[in-house]
Amino acid sequence: MKILLTLVAVFISLSDPSEIARSNKLKELAKESFENGDYQGAIKNYSFLIDSMGMDDDELFLNRAHSYYLEGDTSNAKPDYQNATASNSSKLRSLAHQQLGVMAKDKNKLDESLAHLKSSLKNDPSNEQARYDYEVVKRLANEQKEQDQDKEGEDNKDQKDQEKSDEQKEQENQQDQENQQDQEGDEGEQDQQNQEQKDQEQEGEQDQKQQKEGEEKKEGEEQQQQGEESKEEGEENKEAPKPSTQQKLENMNISEEKARMILEAMQNNEIQYIQQQRRKPTKPRDSDKPDW
Repeated sequence: MKILLTLVAVFISLSDPSEIARSNKLKELAKESFENGDYQGAIKNYSFLIDSMGMDDDELFLNRAHSYYLEGDTSNAKPDYQNATASNSSKLRSLAHQQLGVMAKDKNKLDESLAHLKSSLKNDPSNEQARYDYEVVKRLANEQKEQDQDKEGEDNKDQKDQEKSDEQKEQENQQDQENQQDQEGDEGEQDQQNQEQKDQEQEGEQDQKQQKEGEEKKEGEEQQQQGEESKEEGEENKEAPKPSTQQKLENMNISEEKARMILEAMQNNEIQYIQQQRRKPTKPRDSDKPDW
């Protein structure tokens, strides 16, 4: 960007012509240094004119601000440009606002830049460089606005997605808790059923044990009772002696002599029976022979 360096004659109400010649000489040296790119020399001469010689000229402030700006010292350039915006000359005010707008052309200061460039065009509508800078900054501001909107939309989307994810996660956690509670309830119910079944089995085993003990006790009692009865019966048999032959005959109302005779008769009959059995033929009779 071409920077307009404006130098005008300064009327100094000094009675000493040498002072006037000295100030003009310093202005020429400052101009020469500026045109040769020696911005440090230009700053030195302009500063001497403003600070040492006490010259309060808006053009001197504007020219020193240009020198600071091109030297890269924007921190010192800005106050001189701001001082020049109060100039009585609309063209100087336009140039000062234009430079302040260019210096503020940063993505975080685009609104400030546009405000200075608007002021520049307002003070000098014929400042085409300021108009060009204004269009550039305006385009950047619109792009930045769109980017901010897109970013805001993405942030909102991310936030909604995050909220949705958090809500879904919360629902999943709640579902997991419900499932865990159901599972714990099922496990508790199953444990209760198992415990009841175990208790029933234990009761059954206890009943069987008691029944077995009862049967064993009953069997023992029966055996004991049978033993006692057998013992009593044995004692009775032991106490009552067997009757003699004489007592048996008396009970049968048979005399001893008669009993002897009966016994002998039975023995004779037995002997005859045996003899008859011996005389029986062992082979069958021949059918062809007569019976006689």
